[in-house]
Amino acid sequence: MDNQENSANLTAALECLLFLAEEPLPDEELTRMLETTPAQTQEVIRELAAQYEGRGLQLAKIAGGWQLCTRPEYAPFIARMHEPEKVRMSRAALETLAIIAYRQPITRPEIEAVRGVNVDGVIVRLLEYGLIEEQGRKEAPGRPMLYGTTEDFLVHFGLDSVKDLPQLPEVDEAAVEVVAALPEEAEPPLTEGSLAEESPAEDVPVEEVATEENATAEEISSAE
Repeated sequence: MDNQENSANLTAALECLLFLAEEPLPDEELTRMLETTPAQTQEVIRELAAQYEGRGLQLAKIAGGWQLCTRPEYAPFIARMHEPEKVRMSRAALETLAIIAYRQPITRPEIEAVRGVNVDGVIVRLLEYGLIEEQGRKEAPGRPMLYGTTEDFLVHFGLDSVKDLPQLPEVDEAAVEVVAALPEEAEPPLTEGSLAEESPAEDVPVEEVATEENATAEEISSAE
């Protein structure tokens, strides 16, 4: 078998592996399965990627591995056959996720310093979605938990690593609007329910408010 025939066979074998794989396959795994050298694996990957140029499928590097996937421009056609499952997230959840993505590893108090509100409920929800994970504790008083994004986050947004996140404009870090970097279609309208649900620390008992108002009225009356 000459080199050209062997290369064609390896390219076809790679296509089979990626077609059957349920998750992105890293370079090391492909090298093992193809029984090639790392350099040969990269050459086969480039050859297969070239073959898919101008077609509906593409070879993409996602979450540290390679995967055969459809091109974004054909999503409307695919949706007619198989409507994708959608996870509706509030603006507060998207903002928190973006802050974690750009500034990870980061603690809950640090997130709250940027957002200005309590994020306990939002973090629980993002953990349930599998988009963030606990990444140890920070060596600081109280040893707060550190949070970062997961591999599922990279797969969901089609990224190879967090280094591929869109670059942010030069702005004041203390007031960075990171949510603008995420896709608009992932952001549902903000409702009063979501505000109340995700900002529990802002609720103030009615009795306390009434007491403060009465005290203020009495002080004004005495001053007159």
